[in-house]
Formats: sequence, structure tokens, C-alpha cells
Amino acid sequence: MTALVTPVAQSRSSVRAERPQRMRLSTQRRLTGLLLSLPALALVVGLVVIPIVQAGYYSMTTWNGITSTWIGPGAYTQTFHNPAFWQVLTNNGLLLLSVPFALAIPLLIAVLLHERVRGWRFFRSVYFLPTAISWVVIGMVAERFFAYQGPLDKILGTHTDFLGNSSTALLSLAITFVFSMIGTNTVIFLTGLATLDSTVQEAAFVDGASRWESFFHVTLPHLKRFVQLAFILTVISAFSALFSLIFVMTGGGPGYSTTTMEFFVYQTGFSQSQFGTAALYGIILFVMMAIVGIGQLKVIRSE
Repeated sequence: MTALVTPVAQSRSSVRAERPQRMRLSTQRRLTGLLLSLPALALVVGLVVIPIVQAGYYSMTTWNGITSTWIGPGAYTQTFHNPAFWQVLTNNGLLLLSVPFALAIPLLIAVLLHERVRGWRFFRSVYFLPTAISWVVIGMVAERFFAYQGPLDKILGTHTDFLGNSSTALLSLAITFVFSMIGTNTVIFLTGLATLDSTVQEAAFVDGASRWESFFHVTLPHLKRFVQLAFILTVISAFSALFSLIFVMTGGGPGYSTTTMEFFVYQTGFSQSQFGTAALYGIILFVMMAIVGIGQLKVIRSE
């Protein structure tokens, strides 16, 4: 009986002896990881956290870039009574309506290229071209394309300056934005299609599924993660990456008809020298993007 108990007791004592060693090793690893991450943490604090805190402070002041006068949270109340602010938010909301087109068109192109239709190598290069070209160049081409007596005007014969008309300027900007996202989203969807097991599609065809049924019940569910990634990138671009297109094509006009929040920040700060109000708009844009990002993250994690 003693011979049976003794090894068990010895093993228990050895386990107790190893626990402090493991704890010390775990603590050392944590401290080492913390020390190694300090330079990156310092950069994040210095380049992200501190500027955000400063912007939050200056958003509640009247600041001309040199001196500032404290106003307080009432600055936000004044902004919410500004009609131009709500028009800019409306423009951002209307641009979001172009997101489904910025996803559906590249998805269709990616499926056709994946099927290797005739000339697919040539068309793959053509559709990737917007990704390789600066948005400034795309904006300059679009500015000429939508201009009075430009190519589109001559084709339609309407004698309309699409960028100078408040009813068509935002639509022209949205079309250009969709074109700008085609290359990036097509590459994302092609990457997803490359990971699709062809035997699954073949099994669906054997079971009598049509091409459309195979696409909706096999291909599209497989691309769910890639669609989510493309959606996030497209929404973020619609909110915070249109500055170069707007600056080149319309300058935010006519009036505020093509001004988005990010361009509104630039106009308020550098054109009107109201840097405090510009910081306020920047904080609002930051909160909007944070809500979108957190919402998408929760959706992805829940699935």
C-alpha cells in the first residue's frame, strides 16, 4: 500500500514545485512582451491617441490655429443647428446607396473572370487598372467625362454640365466612386473564388442545380467573408477616402451638394480658418467610423 501511495505523493509534490516555476516563466514572458511592444505603443499614443484627445479639446473651442477660446460642449449644439452640416451628412448617406453597386459589379466581373470567358486575361488587366491608377488621375478623367460638352454630354445630347448641376453632381461623384472601387473589390472576390473547391460546384450541377442556383447556394455563401471585407473597405472609403475625387472633380460644389464630412473638415479648417469647428467635424467623423467598424466587427464575431 505504501509503495502505491508514495509515487503519487511524489508526483503531486513535483507538480506543486513546478507551478511557481511556470508562473515565473509566464510572468517573464508577459514582461518581455510588454517591453518589446512599448515602442509600438509609444508610437500609437503619440500619433493617434494624443491627437484625438487634442482634437476633442479643440472641438469645444474657437481656434484659429494659434489661439483658442473655450466654448464647451455647446459647440456641438451649435453645429447640430447648422443646415450645411445636415446637408453634408445627407450627402454621405446618399453615397452609401452606391455601396451595393460597388460590390455587385465587381462580384459579377470576378465570377465571369473566374469562369475564364473568352479574353479573360485581357479583361482582368483592364478591370484591375483603376487600382493601379491614382484617384487624382481618375478624378481628372471623370471631370472631363462629365463636363459640359464632354464625352457623356455628347453621347446623350443633353447639353448639361453634370458636375455643375446640383441635381446630378453627387450622382456623377457616386458613379466615379463605384468605378474607383471596381479593381480592389474584383481582386478580393477573385481571391475568394480561387479558394472555392470546384468539386462542390460540380456536385451541385450533378444534383440538377442551374448556374444561378449554384451561384446563390454554393458560391455566394463561400464568399461571405470576402463580401464582408469588401463591404467594410467600401463603406470606409465612402466616408473617408473621397477627398481627392471631390477636390479634383467639384471642389465640394455646387454649394455643398458634393461635400462629404472629410471634405467639410478641410473646407472649414483651411478655407474658412475655423480650426476648432473643423476639429469638431473631425471628431464626429471619427465617431461615425468607429460605430461602423465596431458594428461590422460584432457581426463578424457573432458569425
